Amino acid sequence: MFNLRFEALIFLLLLLGVSSCMTTTKKEKEPEPTITYTGWWVYGEGQHIFKDEATLGEWELIFPNESLEELVELYLAVCEMEYFPMECEMHGNLKNDTLIVEDFEILYIQGCGE
Repeated sequence: MFNLRFEALIFLLLLLGVSSCMTTTKKEKEPEPTITYTGWWVYGEGQHIFKDEATLGEWELIFPNESLEELVELYLAVCEMEYFPMECEMHGNLKNDTLIVEDFEILYIQGCGE
């Protein structure tokens, strides 16, 4: 009986030692490199959408570093109305169906005669 308890104790200590050695240290995630997407930014009814020129995919836009109110003001100042496509380069990362924009550049306003 003593031998069984002793073996169980040794087994538990060994298991505890192995599990403590297996703890993983969390590595800091390296930031993902941004990718440049060229296409059209469309704003309407509170939603920002991007239509990719290469794939014709449509993605929701999120601008984590920008004020949404200022973005709407910029869009409406340039396009003068909602749902008017504005050609842009968006620099960011695609997550599912959402483009997370780090930076962008306005290239051309579609349909403008100016």
